[in-house]
Amino acid sequence: MICPCGEGDYATCCQPYHLGTRWPETPVKLMRARYSAFAKDQNDFVFKTWHPRTRPQDPGVLGVEWTGLEILATRGAALDGDGDEGGVEFRAHFRVNGENLVLHERSRFTKRARRWFYLDGQVIGD
Repeated sequence: MICPCGEGDYATCCQPYHLGTRWPETPVKLMRARYSAFAKDQNDFVFKTWHPRTRPQDPGVLGVEWTGLEILATRGAALDGDGDEGGVEFRAHFRVNGENLVLHERSRFTKRARRWFYLDGQVIGD
């Protein structure tokens, strides 16, 4: 089965993160795993990877069909995992009530106890 993030086979791409057998080593891998978690209704993974200081009580998004992910830019430790901060700019494509839409965001990630967490994001208007 193709991974929702578009990087390969789900069993070897994002599923190990969702099952808790591995933790994403970089902000980009965490971004892809979070996108896949939204696409597969893995709300527990989304919750666990959201920094406790900024996460909502229920991060789930209902009624959304996620249709594609584009990584546009990275900064800081996003690709290699070295450091304590990283950023990922992305476009997440989705469908709601038959309408195709795009979420364009610059996300910030931070390391806590040697693990990467989503901190927050700035939505960009296209």
